[in-house]
Amino acid sequence: MVKYLADDKPLIVVAGPTASGKTSLAIRLAEEFSGEVVSCDSVAVYREMEIGTAKPSLEERARAQHHMIDIVWPDEPYTAGDYSRQAREALAGITGRGHLPIVAGGTGLYLRALIDGLSPAPPRQPALRERLRERVAEMGPERGPAHLHRILTRLDPAAGRAIHANDIPKAIRAVEVALAARQPLTGQWEKGRDALTGYRVLRLGLAPTRARLYERINQRAAAMFDRGLVEETERLIERYGADCRPLGSLGYAEAAAVVRGELTRDVAIAQAQQGHRNYAKRQGTWFRREHGMHWLHGCGGDAEVEQQACKLFQEHLKRA
Repeated sequence: MVKYLADDKPLIVVAGPTASGKTSLAIRLAEEFSGEVVSCDSVAVYREMEIGTAKPSLEERARAQHHMIDIVWPDEPYTAGDYSRQAREALAGITGRGHLPIVAGGTGLYLRALIDGLSPAPPRQPALRERLRERVAEMGPERGPAHLHRILTRLDPAAGRAIHANDIPKAIRAVEVALAARQPLTGQWEKGRDALTGYRVLRLGLAPTRARLYERINQRAAAMFDRGLVEETERLIERYGADCRPLGSLGYAEAAAVVRGELTRDVAIAQAQQGHRNYAKRQGTWFRREHGMHWLHGCGGDAEVEQQACKLFQEHLKRA
């Protein structure tokens, strides 16, 4: 078994848009190079949210140990800073066992917090936050989130690309921070940030063709509803309330509209598919701006992509 005990330890990041096969590639690399997978997904951290998160299956988790999945309850507050702190603890544990850490996921904000670090955010402003919430509520579910997202995009274009329009709490916090600091939330990494040290990072980005990616997205979104996403969402609403923050994420937001009788199942599926496709575009824009990314033109389960990724890591080790 390979042991990675050098002071400058290797670390693989597998990034890319939703449904591009990041989990599949991460598990393949973990099996090949004695690795453990650290999820980088802002919704997979929540317990009891299974169908709409596309978490690794129990079979996949049996093939490689996974971290940062099912670590908080849906009604608990959780931030990029919380993720960075706990994920770094997971990295330390993995390298302490002599294994290779493989960070896999599509939440660009969390990945940047982990690798590049965060600066202390300005204090919260409850009055401003409440005014923003009221404004969104007054405009209604059709216009309110989009209006808020336009404000966010004007104040902080990078955060606008990273945060989905349906994620109202996260968008409100980003607007709050940008106004309080007189500086975009994403710009604060440039000052006083606590970057990850002690690791040599290999960044792998999955980039399938748009047609293939959209086909996978459409199939996945439809499959979530077939597997019982509406029923899962109804249970979550009963237990945590309709305003529970993670229930505003893609898939769950559309399923919640079905529960409320606002959308038919078919319309909800179509909207979820469109939302995921739009999100994939924003993810692509975000990750293309990340420095040092090695792009793999295919999906995670492709043999050619897996071979190329393995070769890149072997070359990465030689440069140590």
